[in-house]
Amino acid sequence: MQRVQTDRAPSAIGPYSQAVIADGWIFASGQIPLTPSGKLVEGGIGAQTRQALSNLRAVLQAADAGLKDVVQVTAYLADMNDFAEFNEVYAEFFSEPYPARAVVEVARLPKDVKVEVACTARGGRQ
Repeated sequence: MQRVQTDRAPSAIGPYSQAVIADGWIFASGQIPLTPSGKLVEGGIGAQTRQALSNLRAVLQAADAGLKDVVQVTAYLADMNDFAEFNEVYAEFFSEPYPARAVVEVARLPKDVKVEVACTARGGRQ
């Protein structure tokens, strides 16, 4: 297993890696709307989703992959009423064929953000 680390996404805020590569698969930890310097992005679900997905893209790029290599996404929303706006921003980052995906509402997210997004991708450096 190989650790993926980049300063183009926020550092882990716990005992985990931004991502790991194992047997040609990239397992990216959930990204929340923090800037790479660790500042929380204020604003609604749109701004927060955009930052979380930008972070995820940066982590994948550090693994020599991209969003086109993503096969599965799991998104956690603090409020399912934000689902439509989340989808609008999500569609700015992903195109067909879209990855498999699950979106769930959760009671609370780290730092009380509105969204967290994790993914699994194929490829990248071995």
